[in-house]
Amino acid sequence: MHAVSGKMSWHPQYRSSKFRHVYGKAASRDKCYDCVPITCSVHDNHFCAVNPSFIAVVTECAGGGAFLVIPIKQVKIWDIPNQLLKRNITTPKKELLGHNRRVGLIEWHPTAGNILFSSGYDYKIMIWNLDVKDAVLSEPVKIIHVHKDVVLSMSFNTDGSLLATACRDRKIRVIDPRAGTVLQEASYKSHKANKVLFLGNMKKLFSTGTSWWNNRQIALWDQNDLSVPLLEEDLDGSSGLLFPVYDSDTHMLYVVGKGDGNIRYYEISPEKPYLNYLMEYRSHLPQKGIGMMPKRGLDVAACEIFRFYKLIPTKSLIEPISMIVPRRSESYQEDIYPLTAAAQPALSAQLWLNGFNKGPLLVSLKPGSEAVSSLPQFLDPEPFTKVTDLSEQEGGRMSLEDKQKLGEIRDSRKKMKSEEELPSSKKMCLFNGSDIFECPPPKTENELLQMYFRQQEEIRRLRLLVNQRDVQIKQLKLELMNVRMDTQDN
Repeated sequence: MHAVSGKMSWHPQYRSSKFRHVYGKAASRDKCYDCVPITCSVHDNHFCAVNPSFIAVVTECAGGGAFLVIPIKQVKIWDIPNQLLKRNITTPKKELLGHNRRVGLIEWHPTAGNILFSSGYDYKIMIWNLDVKDAVLSEPVKIIHVHKDVVLSMSFNTDGSLLATACRDRKIRVIDPRAGTVLQEASYKSHKANKVLFLGNMKKLFSTGTSWWNNRQIALWDQNDLSVPLLEEDLDGSSGLLFPVYDSDTHMLYVVGKGDGNIRYYEISPEKPYLNYLMEYRSHLPQKGIGMMPKRGLDVAACEIFRFYKLIPTKSLIEPISMIVPRRSESYQEDIYPLTAAAQPALSAQLWLNGFNKGPLLVSLKPGSEAVSSLPQFLDPEPFTKVTDLSEQEGGRMSLEDKQKLGEIRDSRKKMKSEEELPSSKKMCLFNGSDIFECPPPKTENELLQMYFRQQEEIRRLRLLVNQRDVQIKQLKLELMNVRMDTQDN
């Protein structure tokens, strides 16, 4: 495996892509948020978080720790609606006491509810379960102590079973968060990583950092082999940090420069050259930090596929930047809006701590669609603590009723697996209640694409159903184990 070097904006060959002509559009001044006292801290962070209702911005104040909450649909921060806060909040809902030094990073688990990861200048990563009644937590559920310097970045894969970190010791690590063990480690000397990012289910990592000559640099890695990057590129000689942002729905990667006004964007593909340069949004106003709107808060009528909230401290301004796919049709564009992650967690904190993995719940962005529709396609979850066969425990002592229930579970699982192993021609005979082979062939490229996406969605739905059943089976096994233990105790 060899590293590839050269400029990103090359690629002379034409490459077909529906995101080839995506362009960035800054909001007009009346849609910006003015007079915001943006922090002057030099800490390398986004300083901004966004959801469809509010924007949270770290502000400049004595003592630190303050942030401002702005209603998303208001353009004057002093025009506070009645349903928002009427006074400052000085008492937190929960307080976490564990780090010996200042906390630099916090990350919510992507699919488990109330699981929080924190990293501090004591070189530790702590996992907290907030699904408890206590207002003050002094003991995390897990401490990951594998770093020898400050952790600069944390990123999860899609189902949260793996954690990637970039550390000041120049190393990238892939960690099993529940076991606290390092699965892969990169110490590639010509790339000093500052930020690292899982690229969804692409089995790849993306990092930004600097080269030997202090040029800003990006690198792409195979998550299962971090010895040498798949790709390594010098971008420019600027000194500002590069923040990577990945949209798994469109497979688009955005690289935001701190201290400049540029946003480069690429399209990720599973085959070489992996990283395909699309375009660059340029602005003369430098950004201090950036916030990202979740997909469910986008304007689908305007073909908006992403939205940034750019912090401009020199003007005390928050400026929305919309990434738009140019389309003439005003109808809903299904090909650029696949099912996306919903706001609800996919599993409880305790289930994740017990070893279960589950991808995010999905929601359609089509107006009027149901809230949560399905689960994404993943491999069978591999629990951290494997559930053993109940009939093999305690010398095989098991009630007849429990054995019958376990037999039913096994039969159900075998049936589902046998159905899954059917040839693709048999599995796809029926689609939406009709035989797809009896449908008239598509006459245009657009009809062909629509049929293709419908078939892919049906395949995904069937596989997700199997995945759901596997999780239910494991939950039933745990319940049987608990029932049996209660019976023995009585």
